[in-house]
Amino acid sequence: MLTAIEAAIGRRLNEGEVAHAMHDINDMDVGGRRVRKVDPARIEEDKNIGVVLFKTNLSTGWDCPRAEVMMSFRRAEDHTYIAQLLGRMVRTPLARRVERQAALNDVHLFLPHFDGDAVDAVIKLLNDKDGADGASTSETGSARDLVVLNRRPGLDDVFKAFEDLVTYRVNAARAQNPIRRYMAISRGLAQDGLDADAVTASKAQMVAWMNAQMATIKASEQYDAVYKSVAEVVVKQTAVQGGDGVPLKAYSIEASDIDIDRQFEEGGRTLSHGLHTTYWTSHSERDAFEVKTELIILTRQASAMSAIETLAEAEFNRLYDKHKKAISKLVEHRRTYYERLRLATPKPTAVPWHLPDSINFRRKPSDPVWDRHLYIEDNGKFRAELKPWEEGVLKRELAAGSGVVAWLRNVDRQPWSLEIPYESGGQVVPMFPDLVVVRKAGDDYVFDILEPHNPALGDNFEKAVGFAKFAEQHGALFGRIEMLRAATGAAGKGAFVGLDFNQTSVRKKVMLITSNPQLDALFDSHGT
Repeated sequence: MLTAIEAAIGRRLNEGEVAHAMHDINDMDVGGRRVRKVDPARIEEDKNIGVVLFKTNLSTGWDCPRAEVMMSFRRAEDHTYIAQLLGRMVRTPLARRVERQAALNDVHLFLPHFDGDAVDAVIKLLNDKDGADGASTSETGSARDLVVLNRRPGLDDVFKAFEDLVTYRVNAARAQNPIRRYMAISRGLAQDGLDADAVTASKAQMVAWMNAQMATIKASEQYDAVYKSVAEVVVKQTAVQGGDGVPLKAYSIEASDIDIDRQFEEGGRTLSHGLHTTYWTSHSERDAFEVKTELIILTRQASAMSAIETLAEAEFNRLYDKHKKAISKLVEHRRTYYERLRLATPKPTAVPWHLPDSINFRRKPSDPVWDRHLYIEDNGKFRAELKPWEEGVLKRELAAGSGVVAWLRNVDRQPWSLEIPYESGGQVVPMFPDLVVVRKAGDDYVFDILEPHNPALGDNFEKAVGFAKFAEQHGALFGRIEMLRAATGAAGKGAFVGLDFNQTSVRKKVMLITSNPQLDALFDSHGT
């Protein structure tokens, strides 16, 4: 095996480059090569290791995000064992994506002695689970079905026009307090050399907001009582005689410096980024105990903190908008830093829709070939299996004289997908319209969002409302934003009827619906 690896890489394996994790064997000599023993937990941190030999640790608890290719010589028919090994593969890719070359995000698992049907069943199970909780994970499948698609040559101006469009990323990042996001973007701008004074300016701005809120709190009639509740400790007395407790007069003592410091640090965790000490030092001429007590009071006042958070949110957006062009020119992992900050809010936020140079795609070699897709395989073709209503709509769009120059099969839950939020069951969830069609209109390009759908789905009306809200905010960037369904009746065979949410009359009516029957009625009255 080592000889085969050396033949493939064209050189001798270096000392320490090969290791093993077999617990019952020490260092080995294999054809003059030292294969050292290593604990599985230490493999990830040892950057010299390029090849690891396992018995069973690979499938029973080993994680290494650097792993790219795995080969199993075992024979396996057991569904559970295969699921463990494939699940290990899905969890191994690096936490960040390599945007410019999709192939570098792949992990390959070679299983020549595994039961093929069992492997296919496990892959189907993994894909059914993939994203079930709203998370975007990975494409999993047989190597014969997974391909890397590259941008179709000659469409540079089309991809350039895509940069003016927006998408959403629902639940793509854990929500953060607006103050944390504001300070984090300031630090990032300073670190990346986009605004050297950003941190100083943001801290000064925060202190000004805190001073303003503190002045409002001090002006209230309750301030003295609130101050005492923090700065003083009430001692209650009870005298016990003969087993009976007799309450005595309570008295107050000043809180200790240790207790005030503890509460002051708690306030600092609420504000983040050391803003509590920034506020303290900005009032260095005053009594420290008094200033710290004020900050404690401020961070416990919900209305004051809400007001500051609202201002911080607005300032974050201003900074992002001011520097977004410069941010777009940064290296990938730094762009990702700002995008995660932008998305770290409970309310979904629109972000620029960036299409990468290449994408991963799952198809069968026997799938139909489609013309004019934005991304193609190395042989210049694009293959995809579409559902009947998707196929019907696409054929209509690609018909002669339609002006369509390109289109995109919008795959669910990919980092590059067009994603639109909608509310379902009280939660905000994403939907992924099936098709984006690009038409030439004079010197410009028009982008149509088309969603052929099954009328029987229970959340259709909720998706329709989500489309309408999206069109209300971003409709000017697109042409049609349309939900379609097959026309009813024999005369409508092969025909489709659609609701275009970019039409004001349609959009206003859709925003008022609360059930699928109401949506059906709109298709009957306003569908075209």
